[in-house]
Amino acid sequence: MLKLPRGRAICYSGYRDGQCPGQATPSLDQIREDLLLMQPHWRLLRLYDCTLHAERVLEVIRRDGLDFKVMLGAYLGAEVNNAGCPWGATFSEEQLQASSAENEAEVGRLIALANAHPDIVFSVAVGNEATVDWTDHLVPVPRMIEHVQRVKRLVKQPVTFCENYVPWQHKLSELVTELDFISLHTYPLWEYKPVHEAMDCTRDNFHSVARRYPDKPVVITEAGWCTRSNGRGMNAEHAVQELQAIYLRELIEWTDREGILCFVFEAFDEPWKGSPDPLEPEKHWGLFTVDRRPKLAMREWPAAQCV
Repeated sequence: MLKLPRGRAICYSGYRDGQCPGQATPSLDQIREDLLLMQPHWRLLRLYDCTLHAERVLEVIRRDGLDFKVMLGAYLGAEVNNAGCPWGATFSEEQLQASSAENEAEVGRLIALANAHPDIVFSVAVGNEATVDWTDHLVPVPRMIEHVQRVKRLVKQPVTFCENYVPWQHKLSELVTELDFISLHTYPLWEYKPVHEAMDCTRDNFHSVARRYPDKPVVITEAGWCTRSNGRGMNAEHAVQELQAIYLRELIEWTDREGILCFVFEAFDEPWKGSPDPLEPEKHWGLFTVDRRPKLAMREWPAAQCV
């Protein structure tokens, strides 16, 4: 039987003001500062790619002997166009070929890092939100299966794929048989749910997948609440720190009680994301601001427990 670690878990991306993937990467000292800030509250981290950022996170954990275990992710870019993406996902054939080649390289980096840090990396995620209808980095399910099969042949850790809860219900049934466990995302705020309906929505989303695959472990790899918004995709008046604190408290109480591994999204705000609008909701999901000030939800955050 698959045994995953239990305890409090958080999604971590350490990019600060003036930094973003592919351009400027947080320094070792900045990553160390983040890890020491997170250490009293979480022992399980989720990383999203195998860039220099991930290499440095693993290096600091090892060099400083920090008590973290990591779900290591590979970021997969678009391999086909997606007319269903609201913000545009049409690429030239040359761009798609280059993206596919980079995906092969990224999967190779995932395999290498997982094998280099088997005592820190407890699982690997081959891609993130790459099959949902609205994604701007669409990867066909047969190609996802090929990527997963390659990783499974070459690493010892359990293998998963992280996706919105909807595709798991039908679209990804063939992929499920290749995975060691399912990783789903659930966001009541993106579904225009007020906070008093949010946990019912979260539970329904989780169980809609868990019931379909009763013999496959299911993990929540993203669940969270935005704290500032211009109203794109959600009710702006719901995106406040007070409601984030309520939702996350109820989320942790439920997942603790049910023994569900749940990665809260996310540790720190990410101002590089989304549109230039400072109220772009993609920028404001952190439990800490980008300058590492704790938000309201952190005032009584429970100490981490990991079994």
